[in-house]
Amino acid sequence: MIASPFGRRTPWLLIPNSPLFIFALSANFSYQCLAQCSQTKARAGVFFTPHGPVETPRFMPVGTLANVKTVTPAQLKDTGAQMVLSNTYHLHLQPGEAIVAGGGGLHKFMGWHGPMLTDSGGFQVFSLSEMRKITEEGVIFRSPHDGQIINLTPERSIAIQNTLGADVIMAFDECPPYPATRQEVEAATERTYRWLERCIVAHQRSDQALFGIVQGGVYLDLRSQAALALAQLDLPGYAIGGVSVGEPPELMAQIVQNTAPLLPPEKPRYLMGVGTYREMAIAIASGIDLFDCVIPTRWARHGTAMVQGERWNLKNAKFREDFAPLDETCPCYACQNFSRAYISHLVRSQEILAYTLLSIHNITELIRFTQKIREAILSDRFATEFAHWLN
Repeated sequence: MIASPFGRRTPWLLIPNSPLFIFALSANFSYQCLAQCSQTKARAGVFFTPHGPVETPRFMPVGTLANVKTVTPAQLKDTGAQMVLSNTYHLHLQPGEAIVAGGGGLHKFMGWHGPMLTDSGGFQVFSLSEMRKITEEGVIFRSPHDGQIINLTPERSIAIQNTLGADVIMAFDECPPYPATRQEVEAATERTYRWLERCIVAHQRSDQALFGIVQGGVYLDLRSQAALALAQLDLPGYAIGGVSVGEPPELMAQIVQNTAPLLPPEKPRYLMGVGTYREMAIAIASGIDLFDCVIPTRWARHGTAMVQGERWNLKNAKFREDFAPLDETCPCYACQNFSRAYISHLVRSQEILAYTLLSIHNITELIRFTQKIREAILSDRFATEFAHWLN
């Protein structure tokens, strides 16, 4: 029996061939910490998966529909990407998990042969609030495509993810909005824990790592309770969810600084939906290993480049006759072959190539940022070299 800080006891036994037994013995996933900053909790390590290692800390590009928008898998590999995300809810709607499985599974279907992660559909509980109803059983959605009713339960989410075949799959959770009352957040946090219990029982594949998700809104005591409860379950990895949903950056920092150290140090820690420089640096200083965000490709589609911590709008007149590369220090295809003036011209002309080049650059920029932090941690320079982001 496993005691829960939420006041319940979970009747699990480690019996052979049960999902929990598989997690306890699985050799497919492991995390190795190589170095830790002497002044912060920042750490550099390696997360080992069946499709290869992921060096941490690391930014992971988002490919919601088995595609990082406007970028081919070959181009994505050249950015330095090691792990890519897709979304359970959206892939269930189109093309359907059966078709993905028929195409050889998610990796083969999209032509990406490195590690992959699928979100559970839990974020859509938040983002599609006008088209869903939450019950203890799960969430009833109305499809934005054709109005079809979709009943997504913890068991159904896990079954879809088992069929898709990503290396890491996420537990189905309820992501509360900001602002929300303590009573609302407490109910969502406890329901997320109960759903996680059901996800573990439903999970059928030892070659997929199921990560639990810590919820709790901006209430630090609820976050602590949730983190401690999840830590008892000995999952292959843990995520902090429900941030970057409208709360001030200061509150996000408090949540991460309070929660990350409570998660098992021998397991990877993932901060969901965060991909800005300062927030990643602060999170890494708290012990976070993995990040994802749609920002690099979304900003690219709006003609925006991320350059050494700044945000450049390529529609601005000053770039029309600027023949320097976006960033002379950047090794990406866009910076090595094209000028700011040319990319500005493409943006103004609404050429698709503009979005491809800016996506390639922006993804490379965020991966380089986490790579530089990793190198600084390995040589114990992180606290000094990245102090301007931490402060």
